[in-house]
Amino acid sequence: QVQLVESGGGLVQAGGSLRLSCAASGFTLDYYAIGWFRQAPGKEREGVSCISDGSTHYAEPVEGRFFITIDNAKNTVYLQMNSLKPEDTAVYYCAADPANLCSPRGSEYDFWGQGTQVTVSS
Repeated sequence: QVQLVESGGGLVQAGGSLRLSCAASGFTLDYYAIGWFRQAPGKEREGVSCISDGSTHYAEPVEGRFFITIDNAKNTVYLQMNSLKPEDTAVYYCAADPANLCSPRGSEYDFWGQGTQVTVSS
C-alpha cells in the first residue's frame, strides 16, 4: 500500500525553525520527485520545494530559508524550515510524482500525504 505520512508541524514563533518529515511506505522515494506544497486558509495550494535525482528546487518566498533533503535509508524526505514568518502558516503536504519531474503543479503528483499544520506566531 502506497502511503506518505507527514510529521513535524506545530506552533513556532516568528524567526524559529521546524523540520517536517515525509515518510514513505509501499514505494521507494528516491525513484520519484517529492514535492512539498502548502495551503493557507482562503488561499490556493502552492508549491514550496521539490527534490528529484538529487536536484532541489525552491519557490521564491522560501529560497534561502527552507531546505529539502532525502534520507534514502529511512525512505524519508525532510523540509528544514528556518527563519519562519507568519506568512508561512499553512497546512504542509508532501507528494510524489512518478514522472520524477518536480512540476510546480500539484495535479502532476499521484500520491499525497494527509498534511501537517504549521503555525507561525508573530
